[in-house]
Order: sequence, then structure tokens, then C-alpha cells
Amino acid sequence: MNGKREYGDYQTPEFFSLAVCQYLQKQRKVKPSVIIEPTCGVGSFVKSSLIFDASEIIGVEVNPEYCEICKQEISDPRVQIINADFFSFDLKSVIKGKEQLLIVGNPPWVNNSTLSTLNSDNLPTKANFKGLKGLDALTGASNFDICEYIILQLIASLSNTNTTIAMLCKTSVARNIFVELKRTHTNFRACDIFEFNANKVFGINASACLLVIELCESESSTEICNVYSFENPNEIINSFGYVDGNFYSDAAKGVPDFSGTCCFEWRQGVKHDCSKIMELSQQGTTLVNGLKEVVDIESEYVFPLVKSSMFKSPIVSNFKKQVIVTQKKVQENTAHIENDAPKTWSYLESHKERFLKRKSSIYKDAPDYSMFGIGDYSYAQYKVGVSGFYKKPLFSVLFSNDGKPVMTDDTSYFICFSTYDAAYTAMLILNSEKVQQFLLTIAFLDAKRPFTKKVLERIDFHRILGAISASDLVDTEKQLGLHRYFDETMLANFKLLPELSQESLTASVRMVEALLPERFEEKPCEFNWKTVKMNTIVKHRTLGYGIMQGSVYHISPQNERKLGAEIQFENGVTRRFFGDQYRDFTKIGPWTEETLK
Repeated sequence: MNGKREYGDYQTPEFFSLAVCQYLQKQRKVKPSVIIEPTCGVGSFVKSSLIFDASEIIGVEVNPEYCEICKQEISDPRVQIINADFFSFDLKSVIKGKEQLLIVGNPPWVNNSTLSTLNSDNLPTKANFKGLKGLDALTGASNFDICEYIILQLIASLSNTNTTIAMLCKTSVARNIFVELKRTHTNFRACDIFEFNANKVFGINASACLLVIELCESESSTEICNVYSFENPNEIINSFGYVDGNFYSDAAKGVPDFSGTCCFEWRQGVKHDCSKIMELSQQGTTLVNGLKEVVDIESEYVFPLVKSSMFKSPIVSNFKKQVIVTQKKVQENTAHIENDAPKTWSYLESHKERFLKRKSSIYKDAPDYSMFGIGDYSYAQYKVGVSGFYKKPLFSVLFSNDGKPVMTDDTSYFICFSTYDAAYTAMLILNSEKVQQFLLTIAFLDAKRPFTKKVLERIDFHRILGAISASDLVDTEKQLGLHRYFDETMLANFKLLPELSQESLTASVRMVEALLPERFEEKPCEFNWKTVKMNTIVKHRTLGYGIMQGSVYHISPQNERKLGAEIQFENGVTRRFFGDQYRDFTKIGPWTEETLK
């Protein structure tokens, strides 16, 4: 039998599987005709499902030893145990013609990268199953929990049926499932989360829950997912979901709403996956690597480094860590280092084996000693950065007294500025009480990384500057324990930055400000790119209001033409959208430039 870790194998104690089934039966009044447990293990949910008056109970399990245990311990004639791999199991043939289904269970709690590391055979066919694009698909956003994959496959197979899905999973997985239900426009009556103590049930430290989804045939959906305690399933302890097309981790909090599109581009720090060689500790005038080796190389390729754990002060200008940066942009040829900095090249060459062992696909066919998360922005003199991991985000001004650009690691994020005063003002704004309160409504603090690029991109400085005063920033400066430096002139100058200037917007985009959102059509699925005319006003889920600039075509490698549109948004950014991406638009205005006059 393979190990627990490989299979994400945490067998559900029978007392808990029974409690889940009793809740479904007594409080949610679930009356299934057929029950399926897609990863049944030793059969605790199959046994507990016997309390239902179902005509058929099916358990699917990849491990033949577990199948034998189930068959030996469960003798009820309604029960059928199938030895099969869920990833290749034909669920649709099993459920064909059956109604009032209950899918219940506890899928494996492990992600695909862990399985790959273990060379596991318990792995689905590798696919970008959420349709991620570009860098997200390459750099980890496509790394997914197997439990999440299983639940989403079940939803896809059972969409437009009256099916209840009740699964134990990590809370982060449950939230992702809700987002996908909304993104894919799946019909469902309810999606609820019931948190429980995973340490008591499984002996592990994890934020865990029972996820209950009621799929349905009719067109139906809800914008909000309610969170309960499993011990007290009638009292809502939190709600998250969509309000006016924007996603909030706490949809009930009455705090200033600064959600929109950030006018400054949030960047992620450098990624090299070879920390023992690339990251150096400063010990007096000596540099030492992670192997305790003294490193003597040219200073040209060595830069101050702030790791995620080092964001502990609002101003960071002293550094204990340094990092070797081999490129100025992604995929830049590194061969010139041999002539430009021979000691650095020799050092890298002496550890080449470690670089060759890097597993990420981003290094495939890349120049020797390549990095990721590098570009012109990396060399900005002043940055405002934040750790992705902290529960309370502290935004810090990053600069070096010797003028060398400061680098961050890939678990932190930053925006760039050309002057210290601008960076300092941005730091105060982001650390102000109003903004901090807002951030708590869009981030999940129990997530491994609460503050991601996706979260930070929603910080709308235009909205913040309309609600915050110079005195607010003076108070923030005091609360951070800083000596008085800020003045009103700095705020006035900050508002004049090109990114914030309203002059950067086209006249047509500025017209959006005069529109009444309630006049928009609320049925985004009832149009396509052919029916949306030039200068039509639209509202995107995350990018805000925009103006249709014209139709465009995308030619695929297979020479297929996809119709789309080019749209300019409030912040001056122009994007192209193709195919079913129109579903990401929440509101469509019927107006043209002529009617707006």
C-alpha cells in the first residue's frame, strides 16, 4: 500500500461522517435516491450513508485493499464498491437516468505538485483545468489541490441536475469552488461552508470545512456564500461573495469601499529557485552563501534583498541579505557575464548542477542561470512593498542608501516610484486605517498567502484619495512610530503623478463618470461581440467601467478566427477580449456616443 502522503489519505472517523450525514438528512432534508462516494477509502461515508432511504449507494476507490475492507465490513445489498481511479472513472454512465443524487465524501487533501514530487501514480492527466493564461499558467497559479479538482469535475458532470454535493475539504478549496461556480455560470440554489476543527477530527492543523452545494436544473445562483460552524449550523459567522460585481472576503462589513483597479502595477519579486547559491548573507564586508561558503564576486550583479519575512518596518534601508541578479529581463542571454564578470560566472558555473535540478517549467530552454520576475521595474530606485504572508499587511518603503535598487523575493509584492516622497506618501496611504480596514474585506486571513497580486490590484487609489485627507496620513505616520516628515504638499504632488492624472483618460472614458449604473443591462450572457457596438459602455468584474473601442480578431495557430473587442477602461488601460470572455462583464450599456450627447 502506498503511503498516506501520496494519496492525501486522511480517513474520516465514523463519528464525523455520521454527523455529516445526520446534518444533511435532518437539517437540510436531503432525500437522495442514489448516493455516490467518489473516493470512499475504507468506507466511513458509505457506512454512514445507510441512514438514508436510498435505493443505491456506490463507493468508488482506487486502492484495492481499501475496497476489500469495505466489502468485508458492509453487507447491505444497496451498497456497491467499485475499484477504480476517479480520474478515469466514467461517472456520467453511472448516474445516467438517476435523479436526486447525493455526492458525499472526503477527497484527498494534497496538491498536484506534491504528487509530482513523490512521483505518484495517483495524479490526474495534467491540464490547465481552469483555463489560466500566460504567466499564471506557468508559475504556480495552475498548481491545484486534488480535492478541488475532484469537486470541480463532479460539478461539471452533474451541472443542470438536482444534486447535492457535500464534501470535506480545506476552507481555501471551498472558497475557490464558489468562485468557479460563479465564473462558469453554474446553476445552484445554495453554496454553504461549515467550519470544523480539523485537529480534533483528523489530527492535523488546517482550516477545514464541510462544503455543501445544491445544484439545480433551473437558472439559479446566489452572490453570497455563508459560513457557519459545524457545531452550530444555524448561525452565520461570516459571508463572502460578490457585491456589485466585486468579490469580498467579508461582504457584511460596513467599511469604505476602495475596490477598483490599481493605477500602479503591482509586481512580484525575483524567483530563482536556488536560494543556497543566489542568496547571500552579509557578514561584515564578507558575503556567505547558504552552503556557508565565502563568496568573492563582482558587485555589479549583487543587490540588496528583502525577503517576505523582513517586512517589519515602514521604512527598510538596511539589509542583511543580498541576491545575485543575472538578468535585466526575462529570457535575456546570460553568456555575457563570463566576460563582464568572470568571478561571478565562475561561481555560478561551480554550482551549475544545482541550477539544472530546478524543476519549474519556466526554466526549460531558458539561458543558463535564468531568473523570473525580473524587468525594468526591478531596478526602480524606490519601491513600496508588502509581504504576501502577513495577516496584517505592513507596507514598507524600500530603498538603499547607496542608490542600488532593492530586490524582493517572489512571495512579496511592490509598486515603483521615481522619488522618495511619492513612495513615502503611498506607504502612508496603504497603511492608513481606512485602507487597512478595506483590505480585510477583500483578503482571506486564513489563506497561506492572504495578500496576493490579485488582491492588491483591487486597491483603487483614485477612490482612496477622494476619501482620505492629509490629517489621516499624519495620524498614520504617528501610529507607525515615524518622525514627522509628511506634509500636505507631498499629498498634492502625489495626486499629480501621471498614473493618477485624469488627463490620462480619454474624453470618452471620462463620460463614464456621468452614467448611472442602474441603467445598465444585468444579463451579461445575452450578448456577444457581434452585438456590442463601438462606444458602448461596459463594466468588467475587476477592471471597472470601460468604452468599447472596436472589434478585433484573434487568429489561432490552427488558423481559427475568434471575434473579440478592444476596450479602454477608466484607468486608461486598453485590453482585448475574445470568445466567452464577454462573461466577465457584469453590466452592458446600450448607449453610443451620439445618445450620450
